[in-house]
Amino acid sequence: MAEILQSDLTVGSANKKIVLASASPTRAFLLKAAGVPYTVKPSRVDEQEFKISMGTDGASPVEIAEVLAEAKAISVSQKIPDKIVLGADQVLAFRDTIFNKPVNRADALKQLQELRGHEHELISYAVIAEAGRRIWHASSNAKLTIRADVTDEFLNEYLNTASADILNGPGAYKVESLGVQLFSDISGSHYTILGLPLLALLDFLRVKGILMI
Repeated sequence: MAEILQSDLTVGSANKKIVLASASPTRAFLLKAAGVPYTVKPSRVDEQEFKISMGTDGASPVEIAEVLAEAKAISVSQKIPDKIVLGADQVLAFRDTIFNKPVNRADALKQLQELRGHEHELISYAVIAEAGRRIWHASSNAKLTIRADVTDEFLNEYLNTASADILNGPGAYKVESLGVQLFSDISGSHYTILGLPLLALLDFLRVKGILMI
């Protein structure tokens, strides 16, 4: 079943909507805020299983993000081959570990404690598919450091206060809200941190005639 959301304001052709192959409310918000005409049809790709399997096989964080983004885009594109479908994925890499979405509050606390005082990397990858094949891709990365002096008391209070959707992303934080207090340093595009290489995507949509030049 396709859940339909669309931009209130578009700067381009409202008749040429892209399809977002994701249930991510953050990615939908980014598209809407940027004036991109879109609808939503989440893929049924099992992200966690993919990440665990590929991590076991020694794939790099970028490779994992790429394969997942492509799998999402193509799986939806095969069902609606006449549409332009956007698949995206984000991977959190810390040392030699790929962090998955926390399964519960206890797991969220554990992830934040592990990241405390260290720099980690977020890789955001986007793939566009048409007629069941990949026609475009882009990636971007950001580096973030959680404060070394952040206390367990603060982490627990943060988890008690933050909304449940912090469990929707690895690391259990949202830099666009209370989670920004966790960090001592952030380097990279805000859009990358939220899950999309947005500027590169907008360039491509202008080339495709979906957005105005």
